[in-house]
Amino acid sequence: MTAAAKQPNRDPALAPLRGQLAALTRLLHRERILNYSGHASVRIPRRDAFLIQSLYESRAKVSPDSLIAVDFDCNVVEGPDGCEPPREVRIHSEILRARADVEAVVHTHSELAAAFTMVEDVELCLMKSHAVRWKSGVPIHPDPSHIMTPEQGRELADTLGPHQGALLRAHGGVLVAESVPALLVDAVHFDENARAQLQAAAIGRLKPLTEAELELLSSRSNRDQ
Repeated sequence: MTAAAKQPNRDPALAPLRGQLAALTRLLHRERILNYSGHASVRIPRRDAFLIQSLYESRAKVSPDSLIAVDFDCNVVEGPDGCEPPREVRIHSEILRARADVEAVVHTHSELAAAFTMVEDVELCLMKSHAVRWKSGVPIHPDPSHIMTPEQGRELADTLGPHQGALLRAHGGVLVAESVPALLVDAVHFDENARAQLQAAAIGRLKPLTEAELELLSSRSNRDQ
């Protein structure tokens, strides 16, 4: 990544997005969905750029002022001198480049999510009502390594396709949403759904949501409210 000219002053119009993204990161850390790793981003309106935390910052201490702005070529365009984006920043740049409908992205190294990529003949099922969000499917990206290059980022974006989430083989997961608040809700519900499957499997034979139930849930969705 080459250094680009950094903007000396933060755009005051981005203050609400900065506040939302910082709060999201800290809340997901508190929920143990983000730990010492993982990161979230939000698209900057009308620019091929996004906000994200810097490389060495604790997820528990991210603040609105500490977030950096990064363009789709992963150059830091706004932030303190010497700051760097996370190593897997290409996850965010390539998904946001490929999906105009996506405003926010989170990548986690959730052990719970990764477990469903490491067992033969067991897939993540839609168990709880909020899992209707992923009724189109949750594909598994086959590359278990860190997503470090533009090509790897594009390959992950291809695996994600039109879906709202994907698992990364023996690695973690990625979720996308239309806003930062929506992404917070999705990230919590995604882990809740995975945990519900584990709990149900301990009791007996799994009974995932049926197609009819998913259609009913879709028809009664309050996602826009």
